[in-house]
Amino acid sequence: MFIIKLGGSVITDKSKKYSFRKEVADNLSKAIKKSNKKVIIVHGAGSFGHILAKKYELNSGHKNDRQLRGFSLTHTMVQKLNTMVLDSLHENGIDAVSISPHSVLKLDDHKPLKFNIEIFKDSLENGFTPVTFGDVVLDKSLGFSICSGDLLIQLFAKYFKPEKIIFVLDEDGIYTSNPKIDKNAKLIKSTNMEKLKNYTTKADAHADVTGGMGGKIGAINNISKLGLDTILLNGNKPDRLYKVLVGEDTTCTTVYGGKK
Repeated sequence: MFIIKLGGSVITDKSKKYSFRKEVADNLSKAIKKSNKKVIIVHGAGSFGHILAKKYELNSGHKNDRQLRGFSLTHTMVQKLNTMVLDSLHENGIDAVSISPHSVLKLDDHKPLKFNIEIFKDSLENGFTPVTFGDVVLDKSLGFSICSGDLLIQLFAKYFKPEKIIFVLDEDGIYTSNPKIDKNAKLIKSTNMEKLKNYTTKADAHADVTGGMGGKIGAINNISKLGLDTILLNGNKPDRLYKVLVGEDTTCTTVYGGKK
């Protein structure tokens, strides 16, 4: 079984509000279907969530009633994106079902407090492909905050111990520096967390409310401690997702779990 994170930078244009990249999503759906692997899919909020969440400062918690509108709007828009992702999966033969973090997860100062992970397990056992996403959720200490896709990935990794965790990005993987602004940046093809900490990596040029690549590095660190491998690849090249799922070599970054 695999856990796949479809990054918001891949399935949306983060620079344009509510811009869904349907052709890219369709190609990724085809790759998943063709692989015939059991997966849980997590997708980022991209331009459907980050712009509103930043405008209303939702990650800092409930400080004023104006934010209630922001919370409601953000939740609505990420659900709209989720519906588009589901449509793409359905059109390409995947029996996907949506599970909203807002309905199954509660945080306490950004950390998981309660999580109904059984619904994901039951969905898999019944032959469905569970799909969830970055969302706004209730938070015991803060009133509400943001649940990133990267947090969900870590929770799934700990519970399911998948064969691999795959981050689908808008770059070939992790670089020695930001490839969007440094032409001398080099792709790190394989590494472990011990070595990765020696690099300053900023593969995502867009700063967002969930921490961009910095947030992913933190998530990968926690996944690595479980002894699991993480792969980061370019979602604009859908054959790469297929090849990783079926165990073929391709261009990507592999972060080995443990001390390999």
